[in-house]
Amino acid sequence: MAARGHVQDPNDRRLRPIYDYLDNGNNKMAIQQADKLLKKHKDLHCAKVLKAIGLQRTGKQDEAFSLAQEVATLEPTDDNSLQALTILYREMHRPELVTKLYEAAVKKVPLSEEYHSHLFMAYARVGEYKKMQQAGMALYKTVPKNPYYFWSVMSLVMQAISAQDEKLAQTMFLPLAERMVEKMVKEEKIEAEAEVQLYFMILERLGKYVEALDMVRGPLGEKLTSELQSRENKCMMMYQRLQLWPECNALSYKLLLKNPDEWQFYLSYFDSLFHLMDKSWSPPNEEEHCVEGPVHTTVAEAVKFVVDRMEEEDKKDSRPLRGPYMACLELIHRLRQRGCPDEEELGDPLELMLQFFGKFGDKPCCITDLKIYLHLLPPEQHTQFENRLGELVPLGEVGEDGFGFPGDTKALQRHLCVCQLSRVLGLQHTLDTEGKLCLITELKAHYHYGLQFGKSCLKTELQFSDTYCLMVAHVYIDLWTETGDENMLWQCLGVLEEGLSYSPSNAQFKLLLLLLFCRLGAFQPVVDLYSSLDAKHVQHDTIGYLLTRYAGSLGQFAAASQSYNFSLRFFHSNQKDTSEYIIQAYKYGAFEKIPEFIAFRTRLNQSLHFAQVRTERMLLDLYTEADITSSLEESVKAMGLCPEEDDIPWDNMRDNRDLTVLFSWDPKDRELTEEHRRLSLEEESVWLKVRSLTLRLLASLALLGHAPSKRNSDKTNENGVSAKSSTLQTLLSQLDLTLQTAAQITEKQTQYPFLGPPSSRLASALSSGSCHCQASALQLSLTLQELETTGLDDSSELQTQICNSFKSLIVQLQELLSRCKGDVLEMKDSRLMTQPSLLETLVFFVEPVVLSGFQEWTGSLQGIVTQALDHVKGQEASLTALKLAALTLGVGHAQTQEECGFTRAAMDKVQTSYLGSLQELGDLLRKRADSLKSLKF
Repeated sequence: MAARGHVQDPNDRRLRPIYDYLDNGNNKMAIQQADKLLKKHKDLHCAKVLKAIGLQRTGKQDEAFSLAQEVATLEPTDDNSLQALTILYREMHRPELVTKLYEAAVKKVPLSEEYHSHLFMAYARVGEYKKMQQAGMALYKTVPKNPYYFWSVMSLVMQAISAQDEKLAQTMFLPLAERMVEKMVKEEKIEAEAEVQLYFMILERLGKYVEALDMVRGPLGEKLTSELQSRENKCMMMYQRLQLWPECNALSYKLLLKNPDEWQFYLSYFDSLFHLMDKSWSPPNEEEHCVEGPVHTTVAEAVKFVVDRMEEEDKKDSRPLRGPYMACLELIHRLRQRGCPDEEELGDPLELMLQFFGKFGDKPCCITDLKIYLHLLPPEQHTQFENRLGELVPLGEVGEDGFGFPGDTKALQRHLCVCQLSRVLGLQHTLDTEGKLCLITELKAHYHYGLQFGKSCLKTELQFSDTYCLMVAHVYIDLWTETGDENMLWQCLGVLEEGLSYSPSNAQFKLLLLLLFCRLGAFQPVVDLYSSLDAKHVQHDTIGYLLTRYAGSLGQFAAASQSYNFSLRFFHSNQKDTSEYIIQAYKYGAFEKIPEFIAFRTRLNQSLHFAQVRTERMLLDLYTEADITSSLEESVKAMGLCPEEDDIPWDNMRDNRDLTVLFSWDPKDRELTEEHRRLSLEEESVWLKVRSLTLRLLASLALLGHAPSKRNSDKTNENGVSAKSSTLQTLLSQLDLTLQTAAQITEKQTQYPFLGPPSSRLASALSSGSCHCQASALQLSLTLQELETTGLDDSSELQTQICNSFKSLIVQLQELLSRCKGDVLEMKDSRLMTQPSLLETLVFFVEPVVLSGFQEWTGSLQGIVTQALDHVKGQEASLTALKLAALTLGVGHAQTQEECGFTRAAMDKVQTSYLGSLQELGDLLRKRADSLKSLKF
């Protein structure tokens, strides 16, 4: 090794300029420098590989791969060449080639610890668990270090986790892994906590909970020190698995005495208490209750324990802990569930909540803590509770506007908490329109007053009074949905725009603005809002739906493409990134994290959002480019679409959407339910099925080809064409069945909470007639293919059928266009009115399948496209002429001059977005019209 390192020194110096060029992104200079070096040193393999990296990065993949393989076949063993090839293969997304590199290197240099470990990590990147096990043992035999031995053990565990046959995992892989660890235990070679964690994981997966418990309690358990109470948590887990409720109860009690704020131990204490009561368990008379100490078996003991914890907190001079007070409410909740009268001994829930508010009302967590126990209050106490809370808020003297304001941020937070609790209790929802407008005035006054406390805040910090602004927006939304008055919506947008001007980092303002602009059909401002959220990593999957649901449906095709790319970049990097996490977990012995990373990767690969974005992106490219910038066949080939294959995991689809990302203080009866989640997933899945089948049908059409027969009377009987026609027919049948299912779903007319999941495009696609229009067009294409196969001489009936199909299709398109008629934005009585559904219908109209047909019918199609173009031009003209300055703002509800400015800014954004959508739709229609004119028959 030393000799080889010495030889490489001058080579390192020669290669340095190439590395620098590549690091700086100057790939052309890197290639030139590599060529110069190779003229002088033909056998400098690393220079060839670095040149290949430069070629790969300049888009010359084939040339780069060829050059790399020249070096790889020589089986290099110098570190520079191996590392460079590893980088190149990763950029080519060919990690399996790295394994071959290091297999060859290990054969040539069998005692190299470095090459053995690189080989192991190369196997880890491609998930070759059996080879990882073998490589780990080979590495341990070469260099007998504990981590390498346990790499091999962990690889056995991964074989068990990934095994299709659970019996094989339980009878072969896991027992072998257990024996391997037991060997090290007997030889007293266990050194690190990670090794104990792995032993525990194996025993747990084997269901050997008693052995796992004994191990944790024994000397090996003393090594579990990296996490606070790691040993106790594992004991608690095993007690629960083994249903050892006395031990579970005693350990919870013991830990709560040490830390009375540990919420998970309160839950395990209550769980175990009621299990013991149900079993009528009683402690032995003379002996200890259990190995963990005394056990509580009655409600009286639990009540005394909780009350004692609260009294201890009351005596403290230091900051009180929330745990005991919440435990009291939790115990009342559980006793009430069981119909147990002992709850009275803990006190009145209303008084307990007031006590809690008195101690913690100035903390933002107060609302989330109390919210889950508000059901303990009967409805007749709600108003009393709000009034009593108000008495605990120190507000200043009432001014001319009729409001008293808090003197500091703690008082402000208390007042905010009362407002939030009032909304959660449903008291704000019962107000009439005038009452809600008065509430808005009060909340606005508090918002503007509270801004003084945040004058020194940085732009990245939130204003103390931001939540008032958000609540104002929610009340405006209530008024809009209840009355249909769009003026409420415009004022809501104005309030949020104002809030964002003072607090530009407030994610809730941005998310709500994003949702409202999308509901209005204005996609243009949404892309910038989403970008400013700076979504990281998995957030592209959990909140990306807020953007991508509306991306393709509002006519902003360039912005839609950009939106899909936001999400796709994350999903495509997931595979590579997760492999790196797994490798780091092996390096640092975080074995328990490895199955989590694998599960995370699987969950993302099976994501509903991933499948939706991928499908919609390809459809968008076909609708906007096929037969315009390139032929349909070329577009399909470039995408690598195969109509016979359905790569969407329908049976294992994961809904990773965060449907509660927007703050909500709505009462229980207005909250998002599990039924809403289920119905939303069902609706989205069926819409995805429709879109996926449409995409595969387009691919199938493209692959059929349009090459004419040598003579009209000749009959083509090629197996390939016949098979492809059969695929097309099968897919059309599947689409027909899916549309029937879709019709049944839309009949339910499910209404989701406003801040819940957005409804899919399914209902609008069916009601507009777009789905059936596309299905007819696709069926017509199949019939035209049959005509080409049959020949004109023997197909008079088929020709008549085609003529009738064309007529029917023209009528359907005409009906679809008629549904687009109307003003997307208009002024009525100095009020601005919107019809965003017209935009979506217009997008459905410009999504026709690429057609070919007889000249007469193509002329009719051109006529419809011309009508659509005229309609779009008319809308553009009326939008441009619309003078928003003439609008009357704040009718029935006064706005300040500044607030009016923000509302007008929001209106301008919507108007500009509509114009942008119409311009892009007009451009696409013009291109489609040109394509129709150029058709030859």
